Amino acid sequence: MKGGNAMLSVLIIGAGTMGRTHTRAYQQMKNVHIAGIVDIQKPDWLKHDPLAISFYSSWEDAIDQIKQIDVVDICLPTFLHKEYVMKAAGLGKHVICEKPIARTLDDAKEMIDFCNRQGVQLFIGHVVRFFPEYRMAKSVIQSNAIGTAKVVKTSRRSSFPSSWNDWYSDQGSSGGLILDLVIHDFDFLRWCFGEVERVYGKSLYGKGHAGKEYALITLRFKNGMIAQVEGSWSHQKFATSFEFAGDKGAVEYDSTKERPFVAALDQKLQKEPPATIPRSPIKESPYYKELAHFMECIEKRSEPLVTPEDGLQALRIALAAIQSIAENRPVEIEEQLLEIRR
Repeated sequence: MKGGNAMLSVLIIGAGTMGRTHTRAYQQMKNVHIAGIVDIQKPDWLKHDPLAISFYSSWEDAIDQIKQIDVVDICLPTFLHKEYVMKAAGLGKHVICEKPIARTLDDAKEMIDFCNRQGVQLFIGHVVRFFPEYRMAKSVIQSNAIGTAKVVKTSRRSSFPSSWNDWYSDQGSSGGLILDLVIHDFDFLRWCFGEVERVYGKSLYGKGHAGKEYALITLRFKNGMIAQVEGSWSHQKFATSFEFAGDKGAVEYDSTKERPFVAALDQKLQKEPPATIPRSPIKESPYYKELAHFMECIEKRSEPLVTPEDGLQALRIALAAIQSIAENRPVEIEEQLLEIRR
C-alpha cells in the first residue's frame, strides 16, 4: 500500500481474548477496515457487535469470499502460529502475529525467511514495548539518569488463563508460563540492555500444582548485568512490577500502587525530589498504539519497533529458560543457536 491515507483491509484469525482486543483497537482507526474475523465458533461478543463484522468459520471461506485483504492478524494459540503465518504470507499478505512468534526456533526462523522471500512484513505482538511505563523506564535508562544498571528485577503475575481446549495446560503446545507470560519481560529487558548470554530458571511446573505455576529466572547479559525475572499463574489479579537500580539512582514501577512509577536519582547529583507519576487513564490502549504503529509501518514500508528478529530472540531466551528448568542447570544462549543452525 502506498501513501499515508490508504485504507488497509485486515482479516483477524481467532476471536478469543486477543482477537477481541485487536478488533476493538482496529475499530478506532480511520484507515483500517476489518474485512472479517475467522474462528471455529462465533463468540457471544461478536454476535452482539453493533457494527456487524463479517464472520467466517474457516480460513478457506474467508479467502474465497473477501475481495480485498491487505493484512492478516493472527490471534491464535501458539502452536497454530506457523501454519497461518505461512498461509497468509503465501498469499502475499502482510502478517501480524501475536507473541510468541512460534513454539520452536526452527519454526520461527522458517516463518521469518518465508515472509522475507514473499516480500511481506511480519510483525510480532510484543506489546509491552508500547506500555507508557515501560517506555518511560527505557528512556530513563537510555539517558543514563540512573547510571549503570546494577540490579534489575521484574515480576508479572496473573491467574491461570482459561482457553479453548485448555491449550495453555499443554506444555508442548503453549510453552506454559515461560513462553506465554514471562516472555514479555524477556523481550523488554533485551530491548533495554542488549543480548542475554546465560539463563537459569526454577519453576513449579510438573510438581503437582494443577492450575498454578510459578517461575523465577535469572538472566546474565553479555554486558555483565544480571536480572531476576519472576512469573506467576497463581494470583487472582493481574499485576506487573519492575525495579532498575543503578549507581546514580533507581526506577521502580508497581501496577498495584496508586502512584505506580517512581524515578529516584542520586540526591548528590540533583536537587529535585524523586519523580513520581500518578495513575491516570490511558487515552489510547497499548494494543491500539501497537497495531496503529504496525499499520503505519505497512503504509510506509518502514521497520517496526518490534522486528521479527526481536521475536526470535525473545523466543530463544524463553526456550533456554524452559530447558534450564527441565535440566536443572544454567543454559547458554549459544546452545539455542545450535538448533537453527542445523
